[in-house]
Amino acid sequence: MSNLVKATNRPKFSVAIQSDMYKNLINQTLGDKDRATRFIASISSAVATNQALQECDAGTILSGALLGESLNLSPSPQLGQYYLVPFNDSKKGYKVAQFQLGYKGYIQLAIRSGQYKKLNVLAIKKEELIKYDPLNEEIEVNLIEDEEERENAETIGYYAMFEYTNGFRKSLYWSKSKMEKHALKYSKGYAAHKGYTFWEKDFDGMAYKTMLRQLISKWGIMSIDMQQAVEKDMATINTDGTYEYVDNEESEIIEQEEPQEETTVQDETTEKEVSMNEL
Repeated sequence: MSNLVKATNRPKFSVAIQSDMYKNLINQTLGDKDRATRFIASISSAVATNQALQECDAGTILSGALLGESLNLSPSPQLGQYYLVPFNDSKKGYKVAQFQLGYKGYIQLAIRSGQYKKLNVLAIKKEELIKYDPLNEEIEVNLIEDEEERENAETIGYYAMFEYTNGFRKSLYWSKSKMEKHALKYSKGYAAHKGYTFWEKDFDGMAYKTMLRQLISKWGIMSIDMQQAVEKDMATINTDGTYEYVDNEESEIIEQEEPQEETTVQDETTEKEVSMNEL
């Protein structure tokens, strides 16, 4: 039997969110009563539709959602900007919500900086790649014109690029095998073929996030918001502002219940330290 504290032994989020302490925290953070009211309604609705999230510590749910709100990112799975992902934290003995930035969140934060003229990431399909020169960062491809045919074709690699408004350009290409080695190294669930990991559910989505993080964190201009998002990506955030990373050797991801018609791109990987080279 799990040694995790049962949800019934901890205040439910629906109760905690109505407490004076949480309302004051929200009002102080957002600074606008109408915005605070909309935020409470939005996050309460999101939690109500996710049974696994309801079992998480209320403080970590609220803190993760407030971070997303402060970054002007949406938790909507359809938009794919950021997610609150339930995890078992065996050290604390209860379930927590982890803030995870989606690859579309990276794109949004980069665009807002006003520094990027172009930003793109895509999968390269079998027989499309003609040549890639890593020294000069030049790629030659012949993309499949038929959209449906291309969608169903085998993926052999991933390409990401950006161009600043001043003309500076940077690109990156990883083979599918290199991406798989990366996933095996940093996702123990994927390496163990658990079946519930998001690398297994949406490998391409996870690969896009990896490519953008590699590219932007190493060579891109990062706004203050982008730095904050990257620093706290995959962290459990506490109500006092501190944050920590769930140990992926001792913790077990809880598969989220996904509402119908919603497709999520989530990263089940956890890290003790944020390394720009890991995602």
